[in-house]
Parts: sequence; structure tokens; C-alpha cells
Amino acid sequence: MPPHVAVVGSLNMDLVIRTPRFPSPGETIIGRDFHTIPGGKGANQAVAAARLGARVSMVGRVGDDGFGAQQLANLSGLGIDVSHIRRDPAAATGVALIAVDEGGQNSIILASGANMRLRPADVEAAEEAIASAAVLLLQLEVPLEAVERAVALARAHGVTVVLNPAPARELPPSLLRQVDFLIPNESETTLLTGVQVDDMEAARQAATRLRRAGVGTVILTLGERGALLVDRVQATHIPGFQVEVVDTTAAGDAFVGGFAVALAEKQSLMEAVRFANAAGALAVTRLGAQPSLPTRAEVEAFLSAVSSALKMSP
Repeated sequence: MPPHVAVVGSLNMDLVIRTPRFPSPGETIIGRDFHTIPGGKGANQAVAAARLGARVSMVGRVGDDGFGAQQLANLSGLGIDVSHIRRDPAAATGVALIAVDEGGQNSIILASGANMRLRPADVEAAEEAIASAAVLLLQLEVPLEAVERAVALARAHGVTVVLNPAPARELPPSLLRQVDFLIPNESETTLLTGVQVDDMEAARQAATRLRRAGVGTVILTLGERGALLVDRVQATHIPGFQVEVVDTTAAGDAFVGGFAVALAEKQSLMEAVRFANAAGALAVTRLGAQPSLPTRAEVEAFLSAVSSALKMSP
């Protein structure tokens, strides 16, 4: 039986434009190709986990519109349980305007729509799905009270809580103390701790500060440099993988989804982070959010190729 991962979070439609560079204020530039792609950090992480072999339940809201119908059809087609995604007649499905430059970096403007109408009652209606999961995945593109209710239900049922604190915002200590694994990037870590994360030592200091705030384990993602794993025993840097970058959109979601699956499979933390690094690396080699998320076979083939190359190197 595949491990069960529950995801409470956002569902957006991503409107993506490739551009030679980002415009200055007041400037109009000519972009290139345009794509309409299902996204949202919650949905991205749900898709990432499903493609990597988990049985996934998604909790969220979409509008009663074409984008909402497209999201539900897309997730259902991937085998994800969408019975706890509510169609909201009073708000549009969330939309993200994403510009991707020639270097693969992105700039995003988000209109949250129905995502910000997710209520604790919606989460409570999905209690059975949360209780039966090995891991609960959360982000911050939905109201904090819904996140807090989901965490409380997970803790009551002994479910491991993984929080990706994105977009960055201050979080109450009462929430942080209930998080088993916190997965922030560098900018999110800076906002949460006040420590400017610009080198590995600063990363260790910031992650240690989050641990002291009550977080069980901190996994600070460092882009192409990999991730820093800080638990009650030690701080360990797990290097990333060098790949050709096409689009960084959803790389973090691929990492978080990959980590959740490996954790649910009871892989060691080091193995889980390495697996997540590989998923994130593969995601940046493709355009778009969900279309870039790799399958289990692709990640395993990538890791096998890396291992073979290391054995052959002098």
C-alpha cells in the first residue's frame, strides 16, 4: 500500500510568460510564449507527492469557474482524492501571474481568490483523511486559522506535520512548537528569524534559532547548494545537484513533496533530503509548475546516474 500524504493548501491557475528580462516600473517589454498551467503551492506539493508514489488527499477551495473545474480534473486525473476540495460560488479560483526570465528565475504576483476563504470547518470536514495520513503537508497560501486547525487535528491523531512557510510571514510560537519538520528557503528563514542567510554559518545560526523556538527539525533549502538539516543532534549539509536551469517555479514544491513521500516511507532523514534534492533539481530543468514535477522513476534514474558517475570519477 503506498504511503498516504494529506495536503491542506492552495490551488491556483498559473499564467506564465517567458521574458528576456523583468520589466522596470512603468516599462512594457515584449515577452515570448504564454502558458496556462495548474499550480498553487498546495496543489503543486500534492501533485509532486502523487507522482513520486504516494496516495494523496487534497483539502482546499477553488472557484465555481473554468479554472476551478480544470484544477479538479487535473488532480483527479493524477489519482488525487479531491473530495475535500470545495467549489466556492462567491470567489474566483486563485491566479498567479508568473514571469520567467532567460536565467530561469521567476517573478510572481498572486491573486488568492477562493484560497483565502478556506475555513477551519473545511479542514474539520476532512478530519478522516488527515487522521489516516502518515504525513500532513501545509503551506501559507491559505488563512492561518485553517493551517492551525489542520495542525491541531494532525497532532491529535499522531500524524507527522510538515510545514513549508511560504509565502514568508511571521508565525506564532504556538504553531511552530507543533511542527515536526519546518522547510523554509533562505528568504523565509530570514523573515522568521531576523538572521540574514547569506552563507552556511548564517544558515546554521538561523536554523538553530528556529529549533529553539520549538520546531522539531528544520530543513533549510539552499537552491542549487542543496539543504541544511538541523535536528536536536546536529546540523548537516546535504549538497544539491548541478543541472541546467530552465525555470525555478515549483522547485521548492518538488523538494517538499519529495521529502514528505520519503518520510512517509520511513527513509532516514539524510536519504529523504537527498531524494528531495533530486526531485527539486529535476523540476528546474522544465518549464512550469506541475508539468515540471518529476515521477518516481525519473528521480530514481537520476540518483542512479549520479551514483554511477561518482563511482567512475577518479
